[in-house]
This record gives sequence, C-alpha cells and structure tokens, in this order.
Amino acid sequence: METSKAETKNVFLRNADNRMTYARQQKMLGVIFSFPALALMFTFLVLPVALAFIYSLMNYNMLNPEAKTFTGLDNYIRLFQDQIFYTALKNTLYFTVLVVPLQCGVALCLALLVNKKVKVASLGRVFFFSPVVTSMVVVAILWTFLYNVDNGLINSVLNFFGISSQPFLLSPNQAMNSILFMSIWQAAGFQMMIFLAGLKDVPETLYEAADIDGANVWQKFLNVTLPSIKHVTGFVLIITTIQAFRLFIQPYVMTNGGPSDSTKTLVFMLYENGFQFRDVGYSSAIAVVFFLVVIIVSLVLKKLLKQ
Repeated sequence: METSKAETKNVFLRNADNRMTYARQQKMLGVIFSFPALALMFTFLVLPVALAFIYSLMNYNMLNPEAKTFTGLDNYIRLFQDQIFYTALKNTLYFTVLVVPLQCGVALCLALLVNKKVKVASLGRVFFFSPVVTSMVVVAILWTFLYNVDNGLINSVLNFFGISSQPFLLSPNQAMNSILFMSIWQAAGFQMMIFLAGLKDVPETLYEAADIDGANVWQKFLNVTLPSIKHVTGFVLIITTIQAFRLFIQPYVMTNGGPSDSTKTLVFMLYENGFQFRDVGYSSAIAVVFFLVVIIVSLVLKKLLKQ
C-alpha cells in the first residue's frame, strides 16, 4: 500500500515537472516567434522616435554630421517662434477638420449605396474603390491638369455653363479646398469598404423588426444602422484623422506648399527642413511636436467617441 502511494506521488511529480517543462518551452517558442516582429518594431518605430527626440536637442546639419552639438531646447524655441509653423499647423488642422467628416460621410453614403442588392452593386464597388489603388502621385498629377486655369477640364465645364474660369491651385483661398476635394474623391473608397464590411454584419432581423414597427428609411438608418456600426465608425474616424494629419503628397506635387504657404502642412514643413535644408535638428523638433499633436488629437477623439 505504501509502495503504491509512493509510486502515485512520483507519477504526479513527474507529470508536474513535464507540465512545467512544456510551459517553459511554449513561452520560449513564443519569445522566439515574436522576436522578428519585435525587432522590426524596435528598428522602425521605437528607435526612430528616440533618435528624433535626441536629434531635436542638437544643432545637426546633414551635410556636416560630425559638427553636431547639443543645444537643448533651442530648436523648440525656434519652432514656436516660427510663423511658418503656425501657418502649417493651421493648414493641417483646417484640412483635417473638414476632410474627416466629409470623407467619412461620403464613404458611408457610398457603402449604403453599394450594399443594396442590385445587379450593378459589384460594378459600383469596383468603380468607387479604383481611385484608392491608384498611386497618389498619379492622381495628384491628373487633378493638376483638371484644375488647370487655361485648358483644364473643370474650367472648360464651368465655361460651358457661363461661369468664368477659376484659379483653383493658383489661389491662396482655393488651393487647399481644391486639394481637399481631390483627397475626398481619391480616398473615400477605402473607408467605403470598411463601412461595407460593418453593414454586412448588421442582422437582417433588426430591419425586419423595424419594418413591423412601421419605421421609415430614415428612422431605420438612425436607430438600426448607425448604432450597429458605431465601432466601425469610430475606427474609420480615427484612421481618417491620422491620415489627414499626414497630408504631404498632394501639396508637394500640386502646389509645392504654395501659393503663399496656403497649402504647406506640418509634414511638408518637416520634409522641407529635413531634406531640402538638411537641418536635421530642426526637422526632428517638428517631428516630435507633430507626433505629440497626433497623439493628443487621437486620444481626444477616442474619448469623445467613447462618450
């Protein structure tokens, strides 16, 4: 009897040791398989952020990297005294505040349109999504020709209806709005597909219950569709806001930040100082401030959406 108990105890201990060994092996495998992703994240995310903060405290010119010196907060003081910074910040905020609701609204309308069970729905998805897969540089060049004052297609149409030609990209008052309109046209298809995926998950029973209660189309949209896709809507708003803050290609290709800095954004200013003027320290300070602005806006937006 005593021998049997001892054997049972030994078996139990061996099983416990085997379980502990298996658990350690699984943890080790997890670390091994996670290492490539963690290494890439550190190399392309954590390290650049750390270096940007370090360089922002230095007088560092790319053409003379050996002569970099520590200057403390001088780059930040210079930045907050730079009027172009406030102009770029204002342009970035203006673009973001307008493009986010307009682009998301257009995308939701398109998603509702192509979600209907009609024969041309699939063709509509391809038609509306095709600008997204086209290079932004190509789209920007195309729209530059469309906005041309002398022989652009848009002004030709306006002239046909008796409206005088508009300067569009040549006017400080119209350039940013012209870029905004083009950006909505190009990117709304991406948000449309996300909204469409959310609409596909709305149970049909909810619409059937609304029909029984006598709800019209607008009431079903407000009381069934919107509450059912609220998480999708929050996700789309956040990613659209981040993308809007990153505005660079359109003003770089179409206006080069002009006219009169009316389309110069924070990312454009960062690029200009870093790669054209080779002032790494100052551009790093811009990058740090830009990073903080995006983080703050994202947190505020997330809190508002949660409420």
